[in-house]
Amino acid sequence: MTTLLSPQERDALERWLTHLRALDGAAANTITAYARDVTRFLAFLSTHRGGTAGTAALASLPQQDIRAWMAHERARGLQARSLARALSAVKGFTAWAADRDGVDATAILSTRGPKHRRKLPRPLSEDGARAMLETVGDQAREDWIAARDTAVVTLLYGCGLRISEALSLTGADHPLPDTLRITGKGGKTRLVPVLPAARDAVARYVRLCPHPLSRHEPLFRGARGGALNPRLIALVMEKTRMQLGLPATATPHALRHSFATHLLSAGGDLRAIQELLGHASLSTTQAYTAVDAARLMEVYEKAHPRA
Repeated sequence: MTTLLSPQERDALERWLTHLRALDGAAANTITAYARDVTRFLAFLSTHRGGTAGTAALASLPQQDIRAWMAHERARGLQARSLARALSAVKGFTAWAADRDGVDATAILSTRGPKHRRKLPRPLSEDGARAMLETVGDQAREDWIAARDTAVVTLLYGCGLRISEALSLTGADHPLPDTLRITGKGGKTRLVPVLPAARDAVARYVRLCPHPLSRHEPLFRGARGGALNPRLIALVMEKTRMQLGLPATATPHALRHSFATHLLSAGGDLRAIQELLGHASLSTTQAYTAVDAARLMEVYEKAHPRA
C-alpha cells in the first residue's frame, strides 16, 4: 500500500512517527497502528483523487473527501471505535504537517468522528477474583510453575499491573519493595504499593524456581528458563475460569479492571486510582464509575424484583 504514496508523503509520515517516538513517548503498538491508519488514508486519497498531491494539499482537501474515506473504511468492516482512532491519527499527522508547511488544514481537523459507545471494563466479582488467585496454581504439574502463575495473577489483581508490566520485572525487583516503580504505556512511570500477599507470592515463586534469577534478566521464567510468554498466563487463566465457571471475560487484563473496580467500591479516590493505573486521562478511569453504578443497579434489581 505504501507504493501508492509519493516519496514526499512517505518521508513526511516517517518524520511524524519519529516525532511521536521521540517527543510524545508513544507506545510501539500505537506507532504501528497510526502508521497503518495514515498510510491507508493517504493511499485512499491517491486512488480517490487520481494521484498523490503531497502533504501541503491536505490544507485544501474538502470535507467530502474525508467523508468518502471514512465511508470506505466502514465499508471494509472497520468498526466505529477503530475508525475514530484512525481519524485521530489522520488529524495528528495533518496538524503536524500543516504546522510544518505553514498551511491551514481546518477541513480535516474539524471533522467529527463516528459516535461509539465506550466499552465498559469487565471485572470479576470479588469472590471470583479471590477464587482465581486460590485456584490458578492447581493447573500446573510442577510446584514452581504453580507458584509462578499464582505470583503473576496476584500482581495483576493486587497491584493493578498490566501483564506486560508484571512480566517486565527483573531479578533486581526481588524481594519486592513496599512500592514498585512501574514504567507503563508511553513510557509513563508510576509508583504502585505492593501488598504483602503479592510480596509473599513472588517470594515463594523465587524460592521454588529452578532457574538462576540474575538482576538483569526476567523475574518470571518459562519452563525452559526463558522469559515467560504472556500467552501462558492467558491459557492458565482460561483453564481456571472454566473450572470455576467464570465468564470468558475473566482474562489477565480483567484482573487489572477488578483491582480498580474493587478499590472504587471500597471508597477509593478516583484520582488516586488513576495514578495507580497509570491512566493519562481521568476520563479513562471514570469508566469504572459506570461499572460500579451498573453493578449496584443489578444488585438492587435482584433485591427488589419488579412485580
